[in-house]
Amino acid sequence: MPTVVDRIKKAADQLTTAERKVAAFITGDPQSVAFGTVAEVATRSGASGASVVRLATKLGYSGFSELQGAVQAELGQRLRPAAERIRQRTSDDLLSAGLTAAMTCVQATFAGIDPGRLDAIVRLLSVRQRTVWVVAGDASSGVAHQFAVEMSMLRRNVVELTGSPVNVARQLADIGNRDVVIALDLRRYDRWVLDAVTMATAAGATVVALTDGPLSPLAKGAAHLVTIEADGVGPFDNYVGALATLAAITAGVADRLRGPATAHLDRIEEAWTGTGALVDQPD
Repeated sequence: MPTVVDRIKKAADQLTTAERKVAAFITGDPQSVAFGTVAEVATRSGASGASVVRLATKLGYSGFSELQGAVQAELGQRLRPAAERIRQRTSDDLLSAGLTAAMTCVQATFAGIDPGRLDAIVRLLSVRQRTVWVVAGDASSGVAHQFAVEMSMLRRNVVELTGSPVNVARQLADIGNRDVVIALDLRRYDRWVLDAVTMATAAGATVVALTDGPLSPLAKGAAHLVTIEADGVGPFDNYVGALATLAAITAGVADRLRGPATAHLDRIEEAWTGTGALVDQPD
């Protein structure tokens, strides 16, 4: 059965300029289409409600409701547990499939990020008086750890929350209403991550949620939501979209904190050199 994207590609030559705008929005931000109204999709895509309905009809659906149902079904397929996904055969051309999946994840994730929102996140993280707390589920902890390390090399007061619920709660007892929380997790979510974000929100901290859509429990109470596309090859999620997003945020913070960040990096480099901690080339 053809996917929504397959139908859009097939009908591309028949679409008007307005319908192309809607089609681009559907492919770039399927979560908003899956859970939005005709009016919301029209506003977000810069087209009219009539254009949204006409596109649905041209794609072979009875109307927007059927198109929306198809998008929801496809999202549901992506969110299946690994134990189910492993039963589906992977492409024989793993390199090509992997490249396509990685590029799609990054492109779809970036397409859904408003530049103004990204700038607001960068500005929050660039205030050195704020403590930055980084919390992530087990599956996404590697990506979050790399972000925390790089952020701590640009500025002080970066805390990566790890350990038992007792340890996490002990650390969060010090969180303040000027602090920022970067929370990363995808369905199915780690319970302790949700609890930590709830505690942070209750304390008045600003939460930036990187997750799989507006219905994610991480999105509840978040000041900023970044939707991460994570459809991968094989049974597991692909975190390249999250990695690329956090890399862009880190680059933005580095640019805004160039003076103090440079001084901080120089001190770190001196410490590494003085201790011989890093090896540039073999002896």
